[in-house]
Amino acid sequence: MKLFLDTADVAVIKDMVPTGMVDGVTTNPSLIAKSGRNIAEVIAEICALVEGPISAEAVAVDFETMVKEGDKLAAIADNVVVKLPLTWDGLRACRAFTDKGIKTNVTLCFSAAQAMLAAKAGATFISPFVGRLEDHGADGIGLLEEIRVLYDVHGFETEILAASLRNPAHVSAAALAGADAATLPPDVLKALVKHPLTDKGLDQFLADWGKTGQSIL
Repeated sequence: MKLFLDTADVAVIKDMVPTGMVDGVTTNPSLIAKSGRNIAEVIAEICALVEGPISAEAVAVDFETMVKEGDKLAAIADNVVVKLPLTWDGLRACRAFTDKGIKTNVTLCFSAAQAMLAAKAGATFISPFVGRLEDHGADGIGLLEEIRVLYDVHGFETEILAASLRNPAHVSAAALAGADAATLPPDVLKALVKHPLTDKGLDQFLADWGKTGQSIL
């Protein structure tokens, strides 16, 4: 499963890239607003740092303006993926971009039926929101499983990009549910490596090694 960073903080991305774990980046209007910077400049910098897909979201709600915004975003770099809302205008724009060879990420997905429509529109990625579904008492991981079955049964090539992942358990569950990729905040990605028994074991190894008085170097 590919791991994407869900952030528009260039400094954080630059810090995480050397780990080799950053396969792509997703941004949204809220993250761009939080950065306080111009969207084109931020996306260009991120694309220069990460070779994988970089999602940049159109903010228009009508088809014509979505296409204009998407064209401008896609022109920033070859690895830009135009992010679109799961609305009729968004799906129409998705088809238009797909026909032009521009990759898309259809976002704000909350049902398998919506995911089917996005796949039929030719979406490169579909972004089901796991955490937000759970906030409303629904089964977010269950949705990923449903979409996986639906896509496999019908041979859809759209990749499932699990979004709104709040903790390491969400990430593991998304992987087991068959998600092709997951996008997560930097703090959640960093938390994946953590386990108290790992820390305890390392402390013991170091203590035992210190008793030998040896040095490998």
